[in-house]
Amino acid sequence: MGWPSKKKGGDVHQIAREEGQALVEYALILALVAVVAIVVLTTLGGDIKTEFTNIANQL
Repeated sequence: MGWPSKKKGGDVHQIAREEGQALVEYALILALVAVVAIVVLTTLGGDIKTEFTNIANQL
C-alpha cells in the first residue's frame, strides 16, 4: 500500500504543511500567554503576597 498523493481534493503535502503551521501558531499563542502571565505575576506578586498576609493575620 503506497502513500496517497491526494486527500479530499488536496495535496497531502499541502495538508501536512497547513497542520504544521497551525501547530506553530498555537505554540506561539501559548508562549505569549505564558510571558504575559509571568509579567503580571512578577509585577503584582508583592501586592498579592501582602494582601494574603493581611488576610491571614486577620484570621
